[in-house]
Amino acid sequence: MERIGFIGLGRMGRPMASNLVRKGFDLIVHDINPEGVKALSELGAAVAGSVAELTRASDIVVTMLPSGVEVEQVVSGSDSILSASRPGQLVLDMSTIEPVVTERLARSLQAGGLSLVDAPVGRLAIHADRGESLFMVGASDADLERVRPLLEAMGTTILHCGPVGAGIKTKLVNNYIAVVLCQVNAEALALAQRFGLDLERTLDVLHGTTATNGQLKMNWPNKVLAGDVSPGFTIELAHKDLSLVLAAAQTGKVPMPVGAATREIFNMARSGPYAQADFSGIVDFLCDAAHIDKPRLKSPS
Repeated sequence: MERIGFIGLGRMGRPMASNLVRKGFDLIVHDINPEGVKALSELGAAVAGSVAELTRASDIVVTMLPSGVEVEQVVSGSDSILSASRPGQLVLDMSTIEPVVTERLARSLQAGGLSLVDAPVGRLAIHADRGESLFMVGASDADLERVRPLLEAMGTTILHCGPVGAGIKTKLVNNYIAVVLCQVNAEALALAQRFGLDLERTLDVLHGTTATNGQLKMNWPNKVLAGDVSPGFTIELAHKDLSLVLAAAQTGKVPMPVGAATREIFNMARSGPYAQADFSGIVDFLCDAAHIDKPRLKSPS
Protein backbone atom coordinates (compact mmCIF):
# COMPACT_ATOMS: atom_id res chain seq x y z
CA MET A 1 0.00 0.00 0.00
CA GLU A 2 1.28 3.46 -0.85
CA ARG A 3 2.16 5.82 1.97
CA ILE A 4 -0.06 8.90 2.08
CA GLY A 5 0.84 12.35 3.34
CA PHE A 6 -1.98 14.80 4.10
CA ILE A 7 -1.44 18.56 4.44
CA GLY A 8 -4.33 20.77 5.55
CA LEU A 9 -6.62 19.63 8.36
CA GLY A 10 -9.31 22.30 8.34
CA ARG A 11 -13.07 21.87 8.22
CA MET A 12 -12.91 19.78 5.03
CA GLY A 13 -9.45 18.27 5.26
CA ARG A 14 -9.78 16.92 8.77
CA PRO A 15 -12.77 14.60 8.12
CA MET A 16 -11.26 13.47 4.81
CA ALA A 17 -7.97 12.56 6.46
CA SER A 18 -9.90 10.89 9.27
CA ASN A 19 -11.75 8.70 6.79
CA LEU A 20 -8.44 7.61 5.26
CA VAL A 21 -7.12 6.54 8.67
CA ARG A 22 -10.33 4.73 9.57
CA LYS A 23 -10.20 2.82 6.29
CA GLY A 24 -6.70 1.55 6.84
CA PHE A 25 -4.42 3.91 4.93
CA ASP A 26 -0.87 4.48 6.13
CA LEU A 27 -1.20 8.22 6.81
CA ILE A 28 1.17 10.96 7.96
CA VAL A 29 -0.21 14.47 8.49
CA HIS A 30 0.96 18.06 8.81
CA ASP A 31 -0.79 21.34 9.58
CA ILE A 32 0.09 24.64 11.22
CA ASN A 33 -3.00 24.21 13.42
CA PRO A 34 -2.14 21.80 16.28
CA GLU A 35 -5.81 20.99 16.96
CA GLY A 36 -6.28 19.15 13.67
CA VAL A 37 -2.94 17.38 14.01
CA LYS A 38 -3.84 16.20 17.54
CA ALA A 39 -7.18 14.83 16.35
CA LEU A 40 -5.56 12.81 13.56
CA SER A 41 -2.79 11.60 15.82
CA GLU A 42 -5.39 10.26 18.25
CA LEU A 43 -6.94 8.31 15.37
CA GLY A 44 -3.59 6.69 14.61
CA ALA A 45 -1.99 8.92 11.96
CA ALA A 46 1.72 9.70 12.14
CA VAL A 47 2.70 13.37 12.46
CA ALA A 48 5.33 15.26 10.46
CA GLY A 49 6.93 18.42 11.79
CA SER A 50 7.40 19.92 8.33
CA VAL A 51 6.26 19.63 4.73
CA ALA A 52 9.64 18.26 3.72
CA GLU A 53 9.54 15.56 6.41
CA LEU A 54 6.06 14.53 5.32
CA THR A 55 7.14 14.43 1.66
CA ARG A 56 10.11 12.16 2.35
CA ALA A 57 7.78 9.73 4.17
CA SER A 58 5.09 9.67 1.45
CA ASP A 59 4.40 8.29 -2.00
CA ILE A 60 1.29 10.44 -2.53
CA VAL A 61 0.93 13.88 -0.92
CA VAL A 62 -2.61 15.24 -0.52
CA THR A 63 -3.15 18.99 -0.10
CA MET A 64 -6.37 20.59 1.12
CA LEU A 65 -5.53 24.27 1.68
CA PRO A 66 -7.35 27.62 1.76
CA SER A 67 -5.97 29.26 -1.39
CA GLY A 68 -3.44 29.15 -4.18
CA VAL A 69 -0.95 31.09 -2.03
CA GLU A 70 -0.73 28.25 0.50
CA VAL A 71 -0.69 25.56 -2.18
CA GLU A 72 2.22 27.21 -4.03
CA GLN A 73 4.12 27.65 -0.77
CA VAL A 74 3.64 23.99 0.14
CA VAL A 75 4.58 22.73 -3.31
CA SER A 76 7.53 24.99 -4.13
CA GLY A 77 8.47 27.15 -1.12
CA SER A 78 11.48 26.77 1.16
CA ASP A 79 9.92 23.95 3.22
CA SER A 80 8.11 22.27 0.36
CA ILE A 81 7.22 19.14 -1.51
CA LEU A 82 9.69 19.90 -4.30
CA SER A 83 12.51 20.55 -1.83
CA ALA A 84 12.26 16.95 -0.56
CA SER A 85 10.70 15.09 -3.48
CA ARG A 86 11.84 12.17 -5.56
CA PRO A 87 10.71 11.09 -9.03
CA GLY A 88 7.53 9.03 -9.11
CA GLN A 89 5.70 10.82 -6.33
CA LEU A 90 2.24 12.24 -6.93
CA VAL A 91 0.52 15.33 -5.52
CA LEU A 92 -3.26 15.20 -5.11
CA ASP A 93 -4.51 18.76 -4.64
CA MET A 94 -8.11 19.08 -3.47
CA SER A 95 -7.99 22.84 -2.81
CA THR A 96 -10.07 25.43 -4.64
CA ILE A 97 -7.51 27.68 -6.32
CA GLU A 98 -6.85 29.61 -9.52
CA PRO A 99 -6.67 27.35 -12.61
CA VAL A 100 -3.50 29.15 -13.72
CA VAL A 101 -1.86 28.17 -10.43
CA THR A 102 -2.87 24.52 -10.91
CA GLU A 103 -1.37 24.53 -14.40
CA ARG A 104 1.82 26.25 -13.23
CA LEU A 105 2.30 23.77 -10.39
CA ALA A 106 1.69 20.85 -12.74
CA ARG A 107 4.58 22.04 -14.93
CA SER A 108 6.88 22.51 -11.92
CA LEU A 109 6.10 19.08 -10.54
CA GLN A 110 6.48 17.42 -13.92
CA ALA A 111 9.94 18.98 -14.29
CA GLY A 112 10.89 17.28 -11.01
CA GLY A 113 9.55 13.89 -12.12
CA LEU A 114 6.30 14.15 -10.13
CA SER A 115 2.70 14.28 -11.33
CA LEU A 116 -0.31 16.32 -10.23
CA VAL A 117 -3.96 15.41 -9.89
CA ASP A 118 -6.41 18.20 -9.17
CA ALA A 119 -9.52 16.90 -7.45
CA PRO A 120 -11.49 19.72 -5.82
CA VAL A 121 -14.43 18.72 -3.69
CA GLY A 122 -18.13 19.04 -4.29
CA ARG A 123 -20.87 18.89 -1.66
CA LEU A 124 -20.64 20.15 1.90
CA ALA A 125 -18.67 19.62 5.09
CA ILE A 126 -21.36 17.31 6.46
CA HIS A 127 -20.80 15.06 3.43
CA ALA A 128 -17.05 15.07 4.08
CA ASP A 129 -17.80 13.97 7.66
CA ARG A 130 -19.72 10.97 6.31
CA GLY A 131 -17.28 10.13 3.52
CA GLU A 132 -19.83 11.20 0.90
CA SER A 133 -17.90 13.86 -1.00
CA LEU A 134 -17.94 14.31 -4.76
CA PHE A 135 -14.64 14.82 -6.58
CA MET A 136 -14.13 16.66 -9.87
CA VAL A 137 -10.87 15.20 -11.15
CA GLY A 138 -8.34 16.58 -13.61
CA ALA A 139 -5.74 13.90 -14.33
CA SER A 140 -4.31 11.39 -16.75
CA ASP A 141 -6.06 8.04 -16.75
CA ALA A 142 -3.09 6.38 -15.03
CA ASP A 143 -2.84 9.01 -12.28
CA LEU A 144 -6.58 8.84 -11.63
CA GLU A 145 -6.38 5.09 -11.11
CA ARG A 146 -3.49 5.62 -8.70
CA VAL A 147 -5.50 7.97 -6.47
CA ARG A 148 -8.87 6.30 -6.94
CA PRO A 149 -8.62 4.21 -3.72
CA LEU A 150 -8.11 7.42 -1.72
CA LEU A 151 -11.02 9.19 -3.37
CA GLU A 152 -13.26 6.17 -2.82
CA ALA A 153 -12.36 6.23 0.88
CA MET A 154 -13.29 9.91 1.17
CA GLY A 155 -16.31 10.11 -1.12
CA THR A 156 -18.98 8.40 -3.13
CA THR A 157 -18.72 10.10 -6.53
CA ILE A 158 -15.64 10.48 -8.73
CA LEU A 159 -16.05 12.37 -12.00
CA HIS A 160 -13.12 12.51 -14.42
CA CYS A 161 -13.48 15.95 -15.99
CA GLY A 162 -10.42 15.85 -18.24
CA PRO A 163 -6.67 16.48 -18.02
CA VAL A 164 -4.94 18.30 -15.17
CA GLY A 165 -6.71 21.63 -14.60
CA ALA A 166 -10.13 20.41 -15.70
CA GLY A 167 -11.12 19.55 -12.13
CA ILE A 168 -10.63 23.02 -10.70
CA LYS A 169 -12.24 24.66 -13.73
CA THR A 170 -15.32 22.48 -13.24
CA LYS A 171 -15.33 23.33 -9.52
CA LEU A 172 -15.42 27.05 -10.28
CA VAL A 173 -18.41 26.58 -12.58
CA ASN A 174 -20.17 24.55 -9.87
CA ASN A 175 -19.40 27.02 -7.07
CA TYR A 176 -20.46 29.97 -9.17
CA ILE A 177 -23.95 28.52 -9.44
CA ALA A 178 -24.08 27.47 -5.77
CA VAL A 179 -23.07 30.89 -4.44
CA VAL A 180 -25.22 32.92 -6.82
CA LEU A 181 -28.20 30.71 -5.93
CA CYS A 182 -27.63 31.56 -2.27
CA GLN A 183 -27.90 35.24 -3.15
CA VAL A 184 -31.06 34.68 -5.24
CA ASN A 185 -32.62 32.60 -2.45
CA ALA A 186 -31.70 35.25 0.12
CA GLU A 187 -33.34 38.05 -1.85
CA ALA A 188 -36.46 35.98 -2.53
CA LEU A 189 -36.95 34.90 1.10
CA ALA A 190 -36.22 38.38 2.40
CA LEU A 191 -39.01 39.63 0.13
CA ALA A 192 -41.29 36.85 1.39
CA GLN A 193 -40.54 37.94 4.95
CA ARG A 194 -41.40 41.54 4.08
CA PHE A 195 -44.67 40.33 2.54
CA GLY A 196 -45.43 38.44 5.75
CA LEU A 197 -45.79 35.11 3.94
CA ASP A 198 -45.74 31.76 5.72
CA LEU A 199 -42.26 30.30 5.14
CA GLU A 200 -43.29 26.66 5.01
CA ARG A 201 -46.09 27.32 2.51
CA THR A 202 -43.79 29.51 0.40
CA LEU A 203 -41.21 26.73 0.26
CA ASP A 204 -43.90 24.22 -0.72
CA VAL A 205 -44.72 26.42 -3.69
CA LEU A 206 -41.09 26.96 -4.69
CA HIS A 207 -40.25 23.27 -4.43
CA GLY A 208 -43.26 22.46 -6.60
CA THR A 209 -42.07 24.62 -9.50
CA THR A 210 -38.92 25.15 -11.53
CA ALA A 211 -37.93 27.88 -9.05
CA THR A 212 -36.55 25.27 -6.68
CA ASN A 213 -32.82 24.60 -6.43
CA GLY A 214 -30.40 22.41 -4.51
CA GLN A 215 -29.33 25.07 -2.04
CA LEU A 216 -32.91 25.93 -1.09
CA LYS A 217 -34.08 22.33 -0.98
CA MET A 218 -31.12 20.48 0.55
CA ASN A 219 -28.73 22.86 2.27
CA TRP A 220 -30.81 25.72 3.63
CA PRO A 221 -33.36 23.64 5.63
CA ASN A 222 -30.44 22.11 7.55
CA LYS A 223 -28.53 25.37 7.96
CA VAL A 224 -29.84 28.94 8.05
CA LEU A 225 -33.56 28.09 7.98
CA ALA A 226 -32.95 25.89 11.02
CA GLY A 227 -31.11 28.75 12.72
CA ASP A 228 -27.69 27.18 12.18
CA VAL A 229 -25.14 29.44 10.51
CA SER A 230 -22.09 27.64 11.90
CA PRO A 231 -19.63 27.38 9.03
CA GLY A 232 -19.78 24.52 6.59
CA PHE A 233 -18.65 26.80 3.78
CA THR A 234 -18.17 30.36 4.96
CA ILE A 235 -19.24 33.66 3.45
CA GLU A 236 -15.53 34.54 3.39
CA LEU A 237 -14.73 31.46 1.29
CA ALA A 238 -17.73 32.04 -0.96
CA HIS A 239 -16.40 35.52 -1.68
CA LYS A 240 -12.97 34.04 -2.42
CA ASP A 241 -14.41 31.53 -4.87
CA LEU A 242 -16.46 34.18 -6.65
CA SER A 243 -13.30 36.24 -6.97
CA LEU A 244 -11.55 33.25 -8.58
CA VAL A 245 -14.47 32.80 -10.96
CA LEU A 246 -14.55 36.44 -12.00
CA ALA A 247 -10.79 36.59 -12.50
CA ALA A 248 -10.93 33.52 -14.74
CA ALA A 249 -13.93 34.95 -16.59
CA GLN A 250 -12.13 38.23 -17.17
CA THR A 251 -9.12 36.38 -18.59
CA GLY A 252 -11.46 34.42 -20.85
CA LYS A 253 -13.47 37.52 -21.80
CA VAL A 254 -16.71 36.04 -20.44
CA PRO A 255 -19.12 38.67 -19.04
CA MET A 256 -20.51 37.79 -15.58
CA PRO A 257 -22.51 40.77 -14.32
CA VAL A 258 -24.66 38.69 -11.96
CA GLY A 259 -21.55 37.17 -10.42
CA ALA A 260 -19.97 40.59 -9.99
CA ALA A 261 -23.03 41.94 -8.18
CA THR A 262 -23.22 38.85 -5.97
CA ARG A 263 -19.56 39.17 -5.03
CA GLU A 264 -20.12 42.73 -3.85
CA ILE A 265 -22.95 41.64 -1.56
CA PHE A 266 -20.72 38.92 -0.12
CA ASN A 267 -17.95 41.48 0.19
CA MET A 268 -20.20 43.66 2.32
CA ALA A 269 -21.22 40.66 4.44
CA ARG A 270 -17.61 39.55 5.01
CA SER A 271 -16.63 42.96 6.38
CA GLY A 272 -18.60 42.32 9.58
CA PRO A 273 -19.66 39.51 11.89
CA TYR A 274 -21.01 37.36 9.05
CA ALA A 275 -17.58 36.67 7.54
CA GLN A 276 -17.27 33.26 9.21
CA ALA A 277 -20.96 32.38 9.00
CA ASP A 278 -22.14 29.66 6.64
CA PHE A 279 -22.77 31.08 3.18
CA SER A 280 -26.47 30.32 3.55
CA GLY A 281 -26.36 33.02 6.26
CA ILE A 282 -26.32 35.65 3.52
CA VAL A 283 -30.12 35.75 3.95
CA ASP A 284 -29.67 36.82 7.58
CA PHE A 285 -27.32 39.58 6.44
CA LEU A 286 -29.93 40.86 3.97
CA CYS A 287 -32.72 40.68 6.53
CA ASP A 288 -30.62 42.63 9.02
CA ALA A 289 -30.03 45.28 6.36
CA ALA A 290 -33.77 45.47 5.63
CA HIS A 291 -34.73 45.38 9.35
CA ILE A 292 -37.01 42.36 8.94
CA ASP A 293 -37.22 39.05 10.78
CA LYS A 294 -34.91 36.27 9.66
CA PRO A 295 -36.68 33.31 7.99
CA ARG A 296 -36.84 30.23 10.20
CA LEU A 297 -38.71 26.96 9.84
CA LYS A 298 -41.17 26.15 12.60
CA SER A 299 -40.03 22.51 12.64
CA PRO A 300 -36.51 22.26 11.15
CA SER A 301 -35.67 18.90 9.57
